[in-house]
Amino acid sequence: MPKNKFQDVIFTAIMATIMVYGMIVYNVALNMGGVRGETFIAALHEMPIMVPIAFILEFFVVGKIARMLAFTVMRPDDRPQFITYAISICICCIMCPIMSLIATILFKDTKDFPTWIQTWGMNFPMAILYQMFYCGPLVRLIFRAIFREKK
Repeated sequence: MPKNKFQDVIFTAIMATIMVYGMIVYNVALNMGGVRGETFIAALHEMPIMVPIAFILEFFVVGKIARMLAFTVMRPDDRPQFITYAISICICCIMCPIMSLIATILFKDTKDFPTWIQTWGMNFPMAILYQMFYCGPLVRLIFRAIFREKK
């Protein structure tokens, strides 16, 4: 989708913001015992910390690794949407354990290995589903609206 570095920065910033907010809402809801109005407000408190971390990780490290991994099972001549899905899945597979570790260290009362594994295990299914069915399509829609291709 992004055609140059500027577009890549914008795409990654939008993706990191929407993905991180959704995952924070999910984790706050788990901690509160359900989703309530204040869940969405409480989630905003972690955003200034987690969004820059997610952006830096994805833009400088994970995105490149995810592309390499995706192209171990995909070919450049495969359908573009399948390549996009493969890259998105690879990004989730790498980002979820890393972001779960960072969240465990920064926000959990118990900062040990079992807590990290539990956090990762709870987050992974949600991260994949949220990315594939909601966040990814929404971000691509927003990105296409911002950077309309001239015909």
